[in-house]
Amino acid sequence: MTDTRDRITIRRPDDWHVHLRDGAMLAAVAPFTAGQFSRAIIMPNLSPPVTSAAGAAAYRDRIMAALPAGCDFTPLMTCYLTDDADADDLASGHAAGIFTAAKLYPAHATTNSAHGVTDVAHIMPVLERMQVIGMPLLVHGEVTDGDIDIFDREAVFIERILAKLIRDLPGLKVVFEHITTEQAVQFVDGAGPNIAATITPHHLHINRNAMFAGGIRPHAYCLPVAKRERHRLALRRAATSGSAKFFLGTDSAPHEIHAKESACGCAGIFNAPYALESYAAVFDEEAALDRLEGFASVHGPNFYGLPLNDAMVTLHRAENPVPDDIEAAGSRLVPFHAGSGLAWKILPS
Repeated sequence: MTDTRDRITIRRPDDWHVHLRDGAMLAAVAPFTAGQFSRAIIMPNLSPPVTSAAGAAAYRDRIMAALPAGCDFTPLMTCYLTDDADADDLASGHAAGIFTAAKLYPAHATTNSAHGVTDVAHIMPVLERMQVIGMPLLVHGEVTDGDIDIFDREAVFIERILAKLIRDLPGLKVVFEHITTEQAVQFVDGAGPNIAATITPHHLHINRNAMFAGGIRPHAYCLPVAKRERHRLALRRAATSGSAKFFLGTDSAPHEIHAKESACGCAGIFNAPYALESYAAVFDEEAALDRLEGFASVHGPNFYGLPLNDAMVTLHRAENPVPDDIEAAGSRLVPFHAGSGLAWKILPS
């Protein structure tokens, strides 16, 4: 990595959590992720979800077909775990290089999660098999009980489910995805080397006030929801700390404007077009630009046991206005930072 006050060159980063959707939306958004990242962990919560190796291989082919010619990008596929997940198919898919990891969605926790796991006890044989073969488990860490306040669901998940899971399966590699709370930071920091976490750009920039600034702001609504300011600050400290336990995962989740701005708006923030610049702004504000490469390009590959990227990318300090919306799939998407701007730009390679 090289850096000056106004320019930084790092290894090309990877995105360890992204939603690319399917069909026309896939074709519209995949180039944004592929333009910034060398590899990405692809979320499997399509409709219907990706629950088999054959389904993942077919989805991977659709992603590659949606990319511009000559694009250097590798999608890393995941299996959507259900109560009746097939351990043999999961293991064979992992051995064949189709599955990189498996994703645990508690049922009804987020978009397209109705088929998710109703009780972790139902998938313990699958998780035990994953522990043996070294296949990482990616966790959407929220309980879904109606009596638990939505702002407390991550902390309760740690207490009721995650702590016990890690105690019962100490050899299982677990990524606690898109963490949003001080409790999650403390849990990951205090856990063993098999436990890591991803952090999104939006959870580093906004707290829960963003959803209610002068009215309902649906484009600031995501799951897990943004929390209090003290949690945002804890996330910023973790991301910029240099700890190998924390790495980049955008959780970019596109929804058409009409699906966000409705009586029951969808959860998700579309940050892919300006993701790296958004992270750079945070690291700059925290006087930690020298640690951006570790967070964006090193910690993730090391945790997954993959080689570091050889290609490099340079960002320079410059005005970078973000449009109000972006055309996609015959509709419009509102990007994170819409109508404002960022102070960093990626230089063309």
